[in-house]
Amino acid sequence: MRPDLRFDFIADMQDGTLTIRREFAAGRQMVWDCYTRSELLDRWYAPRPLTTKTRSFDFREGGHWHFAMIDPNGTHYWSRTDYETITPIDGYTGYDGFTDETGVVNPDLPRSRQELRLADKGNHTLVETRVSYDSPKDLQKVIDMGMEEGLTSTLERLDELLASLIAEAQSLPAQSA
Repeated sequence: MRPDLRFDFIADMQDGTLTIRREFAAGRQMVWDCYTRSELLDRWYAPRPLTTKTRSFDFREGGHWHFAMIDPNGTHYWSRTDYETITPIDGYTGYDGFTDETGVVNPDLPRSRQELRLADKGNHTLVETRVSYDSPKDLQKVIDMGMEEGLTSTLERLDELLASLIAEAQSLPAQSA
């Protein structure tokens, strides 16, 4: 039985911001790794039935992640996250937006500034993401595009990956000292 994990999706239409809080049944280092390693991001960072494929990844301040979410028909939806600040296992800030295949940001779709923070909550990890848009209109556009439903599905996939990683770690033989 899956634990009842916290999920908050709070839209502030006046400020044009989203605050997403999600609790995960895993330690902070493992959750951090899932957000900051491309081989793990590719295993969860898309709502069902889409998949994710990284084109380029450079996790450092001033670096980026360029990737596609791919639907079952093979259509690629390109995005890019540009990392601004990174504080290992505590969080990062950056800019996120839809792009073309080469990584050029699409000016017709909203771009956001994201601030991701991780905190211990007992033996769980609480991830809080604050997403800021240029205007309430931009926020409404992403909500209308299905942001809440897509995020719910995506984070459920992260739950599944974390459970799998924990099971893998528990099945490894103990290392001798």
